[in-house]
Amino acid sequence: MTIRGVRGAITVDTDQRELVLAATRELFQAILQANSGLRPIDVASVFLTVTDDIFSVHPALAARQMGWDQVPMLCAREIPVVNSLPLCIRVLLHWNTDRPQGEIRHVYLRRAVTLRPDLVQANEPIETGERFP
Repeated sequence: MTIRGVRGAITVDTDQRELVLAATRELFQAILQANSGLRPIDVASVFLTVTDDIFSVHPALAARQMGWDQVPMLCAREIPVVNSLPLCIRVLLHWNTDRPQGEIRHVYLRRAVTLRPDLVQANEPIETGERFP
């Protein structure tokens, strides 16, 4: 079986614990919806990062609250690049799947769509007729 990376990102308006947790849950739910068949049991690990302006809570807590408690997770800070997108939570899931790389759907929500507009456009309807956010 191959391991594939699934990327995603979302922003919050302010660094408040409940907003960060809610945004992280929204991101994980959108990734699950966009990648049918993805189950926590098939995820090797998750790497989450936040920008320097988010420090109220580890976003991994939201995933654990969703039942991802057996998945190894790590939270870290993004490097502080000048003019980078503020108040941003990013995720990289390592998914054990036979799905080809071209069928992996990456999810960018809210202001994070500016990070990878090429991947957001790539998530338009695919040949199967399914529509991914």
